[in-house]
Amino acid sequence: MRVGVLALQGDVAEHLRMLETCGVEAAEVRTPDELRGVEGLVLPGGESTTIWRLLHRYGLAQPLRDLADQDFPLFATCAGTIVAARSVVGDHPPGLGLLDVIVERNAYGRQRESFETEIEVPEVAGDPVKVAFIRAPVIVEVGSAVRVLATNGGRPVVVRQGQILAATCHPEIRGDHRLHRYFVERVIPRPWAFAS
Repeated sequence: MRVGVLALQGDVAEHLRMLETCGVEAAEVRTPDELRGVEGLVLPGGESTTIWRLLHRYGLAQPLRDLADQDFPLFATCAGTIVAARSVVGDHPPGLGLLDVIVERNAYGRQRESFETEIEVPEVAGDPVKVAFIRAPVIVEVGSAVRVLATNGGRPVVVRQGQILAATCHPEIRGDHRLHRYFVERVIPRPWAFAS
């Protein structure tokens, strides 16, 4: 299995390491051709406005929308969740509309309000998952097709909609690979193939 990480901006290296820990080939994705060479894609955290602009600059926004229509597996974290969202509160570029959620950017506060914690994810075996919230968004509304897999302080922080897994936090920073393993083993169908 070959799984990509959108490598335009953000914590790309950390996600590549987590995927390799899960025993899959991990690849950086920067172009539509590279996108078509992977069976799933991680949309990493970083700066959502920058990622959004670079997706359009490199011609990746529409191919991602087209693939999402084919149930292409995606795992979005933090800013990646903002980029994937149906809508974003406030003065911000719109989400790509891949995930039926409304998000609010930086809802926990600025960098100094960032924190690390553990969250219970019942579908992930073992102890609570170690995560970091860094200028994290908050999911303020979920659509009817979206399942909430984990909450923190009563707010959804890990959600799933079909072949899209999304987290408002960073599991990769704490080195906990279990959400990546969940993505690889339970979200990516086998075999996944592009529609002709």
